[in-house]
Amino acid sequence: MTDIPRRAVSRTAKLAALPLGFAGRTVLGMGKRVTGLASDVISAEIQQRTAEQLFSVLGQLKGGAMKFGQALSVFEAALPEEVAAPYRQALTKLQEAAPPLPAATVHKVLAEQLGPDWRDRFVSFDDTPAAAASIGQVHRAVWRDPGYGPNGGPLHRDVAVKIQYPGAGDALLADLKQLSRLGGMFRAIQPGLDVKPLLAELRERITEELDYELEAESQRAFAAAYADDPDIFIPEVLDAAPRVLITEWVEGIPLSQIIREGTEEQRNEAGRLMAELHLSAPERAGLLHADPHPGNFRLLPDGRLGVIDFGAVARMPQGTPEPIGRIAALALRGDAEAVVDGLRDEGFVSRTESIDAPAVLDFLRPMLEPIAADEFRFTRAWLRAEATRLATPRSPAYQLSRQLNLPPSYLMIHRVTLGSIGVLCQLEAKASYRSILERWLPGFAPVG
Repeated sequence: MTDIPRRAVSRTAKLAALPLGFAGRTVLGMGKRVTGLASDVISAEIQQRTAEQLFSVLGQLKGGAMKFGQALSVFEAALPEEVAAPYRQALTKLQEAAPPLPAATVHKVLAEQLGPDWRDRFVSFDDTPAAAASIGQVHRAVWRDPGYGPNGGPLHRDVAVKIQYPGAGDALLADLKQLSRLGGMFRAIQPGLDVKPLLAELRERITEELDYELEAESQRAFAAAYADDPDIFIPEVLDAAPRVLITEWVEGIPLSQIIREGTEEQRNEAGRLMAELHLSAPERAGLLHADPHPGNFRLLPDGRLGVIDFGAVARMPQGTPEPIGRIAALALRGDAEAVVDGLRDEGFVSRTESIDAPAVLDFLRPMLEPIAADEFRFTRAWLRAEATRLATPRSPAYQLSRQLNLPPSYLMIHRVTLGSIGVLCQLEAKASYRSILERWLPGFAPVG
C-alpha cells in the first residue's frame, strides 16, 4: 500500500516549517525578495539557501503546495539575474518530477478504475512513468483500438495513461486549506482584495481538477474546436475514468527545452502559438486553458503547438468578457475616466471609494506595453522591471494597487494571463500580440 496518505498527515508540519516571513514574501511573489530590490535586502547566499529550502519542501508535496509551486515556477523570469539560477534549477524540478508510485500501486488503480481486465485494453504498458505532475503520473502504453487500420488489421496507437495518486484528492484539499490560512497576508499586501470569495473560487476549480472524466470532457471540447487547425493540436481522448485518463500520445519538443536551448525562431513561434491558444479558446471552445506552464506544451515536428493537460480550465460559454478588451483599448487611447468607470462596473474598484483616474491610467499603461505597438518582445528584464514597479512599497503603482480588488469571476483569467506572460518572458518571444488581440478579444477594437 502506498504511503502517500500517511505523507499527507505531515503536510501541515512541512508547510509550517517554512519561515512565515519568507513564505509571505517569496511564495506569494509580492515582496522585495523576488524583485529587483532583492540585492538591497538580503545576500545572494541567503536567497539561494531559502530558495532551495522552499522548493525542496514544495517538491515533496503532491497536493496543493506542489501545484502552487508549479504555478509559481513560470515566474522565475521575474527574479533578478544574480539569483535566478538557483531558483530556476529548483523550480524546474517542480515542473518535471515527483517520486513515482510503485508498479503494484499503479496496477491496483488501473484495476479499480478500468476493471480487472484492464491489461486486455493495451498491447503493452510501461510500468516506468514517463512524466509526473502535481496529483498524478503519466505512463506510456500502446492502446488496442477496436477499430481497424488501413490494411484491415487491428489499430494500435501510442497513448498517454494519466493515473491519479491514491489519496491525492484529500491531500490537495488539505494543502489548499492550509494555504488558505495565509489569506491574512494577502490582505496585508493588498487591503482592497476580498480574499474569501477568491479562495472559494480557487477551491471549486481545484476540486474539478481531481475529476479526470471532467477533464476528458474538456479535452474533447478543445479537440472538436481545434480539429484540423493549422496551429494548435489537441490529442484525442480514448478512454476516461474518475482517476485514469487515456489520451493520444504527443511527440514534440517540450517548451521547457525550447526555453533552455531553442532557436530564436522556435521561441518566437512558441510564444505566438501560446497567445493564439489562450486568446482564441474562449470563443472557439467556450473554455480557457488555465494551466500555462511549459510542461503542458510541445512544439510538434509540423510546427503546431501540442497541448497535453486540460485538468484546469475555466468555463466561458459566452467567451472572454467584453469589458477586458474595451477597458484595455480605452487605456491605450488615454481615456482615464472611462477606464475607471469600466473597472468600477466590473468590481475591480469600489463604487464607494474615490480613486485618482490618471493614476489608474499610469498604473495600467506599462502593463499594456506588449499590445501598444505592432510587435513586442517579452523579456525577463521587462518582467523584472514590472515586478519591481508593482512590488516596491514606495512606488505609486504599489500604493494604488492596494485600492484594487480582484473579482472572483476574473480569477482564472488573471491567473492565466500572468502565467502566460511568465512563459512568454522565459521564451523571450517576439510576435504581433496586438493583432492576436484584435482578432480574438471582444471589445478590443483596433487602436489607431
